[in-house]
Amino acid sequence: MAILPYRDLIQGQDYWIQDAVLPNALEVAQRCMTFTTWTLGSPWRPEPWPGMRASEALTPNEIRIIEDYVKEHLKAPNLSPQSASQAGLSGHNHIQICGGAEGVARPHVDSAKICDYAGVLYLHPSPPTTHCGTSFYRLHLPGEPPDGNYCPKDYESLSEVPELPQDMDPTMFDEILEVPYVFNRLIAYKSDLIHSATGYFGWDHALASKRMAVVFFWKVDGE
Repeated sequence: MAILPYRDLIQGQDYWIQDAVLPNALEVAQRCMTFTTWTLGSPWRPEPWPGMRASEALTPNEIRIIEDYVKEHLKAPNLSPQSASQAGLSGHNHIQICGGAEGVARPHVDSAKICDYAGVLYLHPSPPTTHCGTSFYRLHLPGEPPDGNYCPKDYESLSEVPELPQDMDPTMFDEILEVPYVFNRLIAYKSDLIHSATGYFGWDHALASKRMAVVFFWKVDGE
């Protein structure tokens, strides 16, 4: 018996891709490189996300471009961004920088309490590989047939599903879809889907050598 439900992923229904989304993407990337205040994630601190983050990556006008696209394609006239008051944290509109030594693919779902949809804007102008975008997965426990690929609506996250092991690792998931990393590409997706950054790059201390992305989390008003 399956632990998680499964659905085929359909572009335009489960996830959305827009290339060349910002007219000034290179300027935004260069601006983010000048930030001096960062919050550290794993491996330095016990956080579920790797690398380092800084808030207010995009200006209000730049965010408006992103959200206008998302609202149009989701047919959602009103989006509420994740706020700092929720769980005392917010990752919305944060630039995240992570090197190859700091993170690996970690399949997960985003908390249903804070968002219905999530988004990622890839901002490195010249990534050394395209295999560092966003991947989607299905559960595949050892010795069992492939299982589902999204979290049931009765649970906030996979950790709450009682049939799942408490200690889960990336080997318990199969990749089923990869969206390649392309500079100035936005991907938005339903947050209940099991997903992760496909991988990370950059092996020295220079920020400009590492994977860069702006992350977004939205609730749809009325859902």
